Amino acid sequence: MSNHKSKKYGVIGDPISHSRSPEIHKLFSMQSNEKIEYEKYHVKTENLERFITEFHRNDGKGLNITLPHKVTAMSFVDELSKNALNANAINTIIFMDGKLIGDNTDGIGLVNDLEKNFNIEIESQKILILGAGGAVRGILGPLNKKNPSHIEVSNRTLENAKNLASDLSSYMPINVCELDDLKKKGSYDLIINAISFDMNHSEIKLPKNVISDSTICYDLSYDSLPTKFMEWSMECGAKKAIQGWGMLVEQAAESYYLWKNIRPDTSSILEQLEITSSSQVLQR
Repeated sequence: MSNHKSKKYGVIGDPISHSRSPEIHKLFSMQSNEKIEYEKYHVKTENLERFITEFHRNDGKGLNITLPHKVTAMSFVDELSKNALNANAINTIIFMDGKLIGDNTDGIGLVNDLEKNFNIEIESQKILILGAGGAVRGILGPLNKKNPSHIEVSNRTLENAKNLASDLSSYMPINVCELDDLKKKGSYDLIINAISFDMNHSEIKLPKNVISDSTICYDLSYDSLPTKFMEWSMECGAKKAIQGWGMLVEQAAESYYLWKNIRPDTSSILEQLEITSSSQVLQR
């Protein structure tokens, strides 16, 4: 048997057909002349444990985990990294020496996109995060490491935001409020949206006072056109609105690095995926 057998990786989710991860990882592997096989797998929650076990048994080397499995999959690994423990969610499994290690690269992906690709300062900034789900858990630790002056998590259901703050209270301070309470707050330097306004087809009823002419808005979701949140941000006078294509690429690069100890060059990946800057960014 040839030693040039390609290494097996993949991404699992439900749904999964929209995933661009196979294209991204193929572009990474071409940079380093690596032979990898990276597929997307549609896996239902009830089959998750069996799939991970069999993938490992069949010589799989690494998996990415997307919605809705990021929390459930934690139960099926042997070890969790600090990022995974802080986030209480995983998006990457590393198969190493017969062990399965769960990690979370979402927050590092976001920070790298903001800092490297957009030269956005996080230190000393006043940050507002909209939503309190799994995606928010993944980004809070790496954002907090950059020493912002203030992090506020605002959610429709205050209870969820309070639970999140209490889970993370041992290593970072988070202020929480309901979306309506934002009327009493001033503007923020950076607003990160983790509420799926586009998927829910819901009108954005956020108070406009959170935005000033120097506010940068970032939507964790991504689409081929600017998202509803990006358009709302610009209507309210934001300086710039960005959607999460860069975070998608940067979190993938961090996963690739964890698997192969090779750091991909991400600078031209969006161009190769034909993501235009006009759909990725709106600015004054």
